[in-house]
Amino acid sequence: MNMKNICTLGFLIACFALNSFAQERAKEPTNMKLASPAFKMNQRIPIQYSGTGKDISPALHWSDAPDNVREFALIVDDPDAPGKTPWVHWVVYKIPASLNNLPEDLAGNKKSPELASILEGKNSWGTIGYRGPLPPPGHGVHHYHFKLYALREPLKVSSGLSAAELTAHMQGLILAEAELIGTFER
Repeated sequence: MNMKNICTLGFLIACFALNSFAQERAKEPTNMKLASPAFKMNQRIPIQYSGTGKDISPALHWSDAPDNVREFALIVDDPDAPGKTPWVHWVVYKIPASLNNLPEDLAGNKKSPELASILEGKNSWGTIGYRGPLPPPGHGVHHYHFKLYALREPLKVSSGLSAAELTAHMQGLILAEAELIGTFER
């Protein structure tokens, strides 16, 4: 092996190591927190936010997001639902970095200028927007995972994305995650 090849190989190894280090740093745990005034972690979601109630989205607020966040996204799903994949209840993205909360009944409050840029995607019913807990009767307690993502870059997407499509677009852009789990049973 000549000196040029050795230098090239050394350079490539250094680049790989630096890239691996950067990816690991991006995955380091953060203190970002997600909460709701409507329910606490692992507690029952009030009926007004369910498919048997008003079926409106609960208020959410978050704190301790990374300083360099450019945008947020949120996916709400139920991994206890029958089927091979979690049942998706809500897909929300293009949430401005300047926000640290979503109001109750987001769909009814989008007239506010600061909320106007927020986009919603398809849930598992095939509709756009929030659909609350509605597990099969007698199926036991279901857990609803509200997952907030802090993104390093704004997404270049349109409305109507599925959770899988949103997840694909967020690949490599997630700075931090926070999760709130609520329960519901019929």
